[in-house]
Amino acid sequence: MYFENIVFDALDPHRLGGFWEAVVGGVRITDVPEGIETTLAVPDGPELDLCFQRVPEPTTASPRVHLDVTGGPDPDAVVGRLIGLGARRLDDTTLADPEGSPLRVVAAGPAYDGASPLAAIRLESADPDRDTAFWAWLTGWTPVPGAPHALRHPTGRGPLLALVVEAAPKGATKNRRHLDLRLEQGDDTVAAELIARGGHELVVEWGELPWRSYTDPSGNELCLLPARS
Repeated sequence: MYFENIVFDALDPHRLGGFWEAVVGGVRITDVPEGIETTLAVPDGPELDLCFQRVPEPTTASPRVHLDVTGGPDPDAVVGRLIGLGARRLDDTTLADPEGSPLRVVAAGPAYDGASPLAAIRLESADPDRDTAFWAWLTGWTPVPGAPHALRHPTGRGPLLALVVEAAPKGATKNRRHLDLRLEQGDDTVAAELIARGGHELVVEWGELPWRSYTDPSGNELCLLPARS
């Protein structure tokens, strides 16, 4: 099992996807009317797909999956570039992407050594200690020295997956972003163990799908994709 996708619900997936593709330097792998996918490949590190799928109406729920962009040696220049791509300022430290989801530009530091243009994926949590252990098991990513509640691909490269204290308890409204894990051959007990570790299966009414939907112990949605043949 491995971490494969960050999935975005979007009113205009081509506009939002084009923005994030430019931000991370992604390579487009799917382009259809209902959405696009772009791959963020980190040299000698993980490969993550950013998937943008069309939804009919905006959500009013506050996002629980937040993305941080690497500022490098000149964060102000990165901020200017993001604004040029379609972001706007929310306050002195936070921007919004073209559909209003907040993002931050983070300065260089030891925790981001080996990071990609995407510095961190921050996931809100009711219990970061508990959920860090859950996501470490789920992804196979390992703790980052000096960065509590943060995980990274075992190569030590690519973005952090950071569990942060939630701004408010997870409500019933689906999050506009979620993470996908890809099963591998032999991963027959993952679903049962996920539930034993505090996750829950979601019953969805979208017809027959090749994947199954769950939540982590804090209620954040995730999908288990079938093993590739």
